[in-house]
Amino acid sequence: MTSTNSKIPVSVLIPAKNEEANLPACLASVERADEVFIVDSDSSDRSVEIAESHGAKVVQFQFNGRWPKKKNWSLENLPFRNEWVLIVDCDERITSELWDEIAIAIQNPDYNGYYLNRRVYFLGKWIRFGGKYPDWNLRLFKHKQGRYENLSTEEIRNTGDNEVHEHVILNGRVAYLKNDMEHMDFKDIYHWLERHNRYSNWEARVYLNMLTGKDEAGTIGANPFGDAVQRKRFLRKVWVWLPFKPTLRFIIFYFLRLGFLDGKAGYTYGRLLSQYEYQIGVKLYELQQFSGQLNVAKTPPVTPPPPSQSIASKTN
Repeated sequence: MTSTNSKIPVSVLIPAKNEEANLPACLASVERADEVFIVDSDSSDRSVEIAESHGAKVVQFQFNGRWPKKKNWSLENLPFRNEWVLIVDCDERITSELWDEIAIAIQNPDYNGYYLNRRVYFLGKWIRFGGKYPDWNLRLFKHKQGRYENLSTEEIRNTGDNEVHEHVILNGRVAYLKNDMEHMDFKDIYHWLERHNRYSNWEARVYLNMLTGKDEAGTIGANPFGDAVQRKRFLRKVWVWLPFKPTLRFIIFYFLRLGFLDGKAGYTYGRLLSQYEYQIGVKLYELQQFSGQLNVAKTPPVTPPPPSQSIASKTN
């Protein structure tokens, strides 16, 4: 068994903005990492102070409205001193058991990355049903081998400067770790709604891209016979054409995938997901009206030159 006091040769990347409520628990959970970077976006709360008090390296990122966003920019520009990077959101926690598994996994030369399974907590309860678990995310990988896909959504306003649900495209083989990481947001429902209001702007553009057959170059693509992520992307391409999606989403979550077994929290989560789907639909309609037609040009996106942000780190 690996000692809980030993440092593990992994660099942790945590994107942040005004996360003083979540950062203390998040940073405490990654203390076993050899190196921790907080990539901040000019937080107006105590986020930077909290990060520095935990010995993290703070780097400021200013988004210029073009590709890349925060995580990809960080993968390209941060001076990681370790081969392996672990990407953790502020509302996520890495357990001691998962750290023990990570310490062993990164010694295996056969793999360049690992999927981590996430437990989502809502209103203090683990949402175990409704299709929310297992929730696999490629978060641990050799940083030179992986980058987030570009879904051509960066021009949409009010989506934030961070990748939302883009997936990592990785060179090399991947495997799955057994122990879970925890997703536990200490912010209230207001912030959940505010965040998903921004996410729905992004989702509406993704839906529009799928409906119009936009070129998938630079993405993982959709494949009914591919891996789990590619199969899910294929199902989403079918999903965008279905009617009554808000109602269908609740029925699938609450009844077909047994969300009712999570009690009041499950019911509330299902209703909010249905509302979220309705928001996406309204914003999709707005995008279609703004574009003037559904079948927009199918030309590949032009990749702009990288932004000129500079690294200004503060290290204890």
